[in-house]
Amino acid sequence: MPKLPEKAAKPLRALSLIDAIALIVGIVVGTGIFKAPSIVAAGAGNASVMFLLWLAGGAASFVGALCYAELVTTYPHPGGEYHYLMRAYGRSPAFLFAWSRLAVIQTGSIALLSFVFGDYASRLLLLPEGASPILAAGLIVVLTGINFLGLREGKWTQVILATAEVLGLLLVAVCGLVVAAPPASGVPAAAGAATPASAAIGHALVFVLLTYGGWNEAAYLSAEMRGDRRSLSRALLWGVAVVTGIYLLVNAAYLRGLGMPAMARSEAVAADLLERWLGQAGAGVVSLFVAIAAVTSANGTILTGARASYALGSDFRIFRALGRWRGRADTPGNALLAQGLVALALVGLGAFTRSGFATMVEYTAPVFWAFLFLVGLALIVLRVRDPGAPRPFRVPFYPVVPLLFCATCICLLWSSVAYTGIGALVGIAVLAAGVPVLAWAEDRGKRTEEAETRR
Repeated sequence: MPKLPEKAAKPLRALSLIDAIALIVGIVVGTGIFKAPSIVAAGAGNASVMFLLWLAGGAASFVGALCYAELVTTYPHPGGEYHYLMRAYGRSPAFLFAWSRLAVIQTGSIALLSFVFGDYASRLLLLPEGASPILAAGLIVVLTGINFLGLREGKWTQVILATAEVLGLLLVAVCGLVVAAPPASGVPAAAGAATPASAAIGHALVFVLLTYGGWNEAAYLSAEMRGDRRSLSRALLWGVAVVTGIYLLVNAAYLRGLGMPAMARSEAVAADLLERWLGQAGAGVVSLFVAIAAVTSANGTILTGARASYALGSDFRIFRALGRWRGRADTPGNALLAQGLVALALVGLGAFTRSGFATMVEYTAPVFWAFLFLVGLALIVLRVRDPGAPRPFRVPFYPVVPLLFCATCICLLWSSVAYTGIGALVGIAVLAAGVPVLAWAEDRGKRTEEAETRR
């Protein structure tokens, strides 16, 4: 496929269905599946409720994917969610979203995943505790560099990492379902008579949905997908289905290999399972799996993250440097560099608070769920405002499905605000700082237009 001259460069349709599925699965199947299952098991109380919760998480994600499938096929654009918000609500909400994505949501997620990698890589390499932020910063530099080199390098890195990640989880599944003997107990591993409280179930469901998070990043691939407009909708739905299958399989392995009580008590459920097969070496193997999962999610997040900043630069003059596409590499080069610099600054914030992972969760969650709610609502707004637009994929059972998605986002927004700390306050403050920046950007834009008119 010929490359466009640098000045006229635009995104090319270079991603296949497999590329998109690898990106979705790689972003979603992150480090949560190694930690959340024990929390969910403790809240569920018995195996039947536990599996229902994981199925519910998959169903909720599928509902969201159906909503996004209509948006990505109706309005393909490299800006993804930024573009939908622009069309539905205008420039101001779209600007604040792109601002928060660059300064809070995406960069915070990259920093969070990098801290996870740093923590586990430090253990594997027997490095001192203070090495984690350094390794996290190094990972951001390396992955940003790979994606700056080109889309081909970024997507192949993702395919290789996602393959290794899935193979690692399959090894965990084989250990639990085939190799490790079920725990000796008078009660079968799948049984349990505990009746969970509704509050405990609600708490467990929050962690389930957080573990499924990330499928919405597919929105930023719509302008770069090969084939017809429905290609990305197929990738979205297949991606969520694959993730749901993996999560159910891995939880079945945890349950059979450890039993419900031990699973609920475990601080490192995958490590406890592999220790039954590999002994003390099992903890090292799990650390390797978690590190790979963190790198996989971080690479996918970096690849998709810069697209919104590129769209922001295309629409607002003061950020026009971000709106330049590197034709030879087929990447938004300046947006990638800006994203990497902000993520490095957030690594510094996490190192300062001495609790990088928790701080980044607090920093990103409230802003993320607020804007995801607005994107879900945008589908309804655009159905009303733009009824004549061709919609290759239409959400079934409209408007029930998008309303369910919006309700899920509101619940998780409330939960993320309830769980607050210094990170959440900083995240909300950074979002608020976008308001004067928006006013300045609009004023500069008007002055520039007036000056050009007078010429």
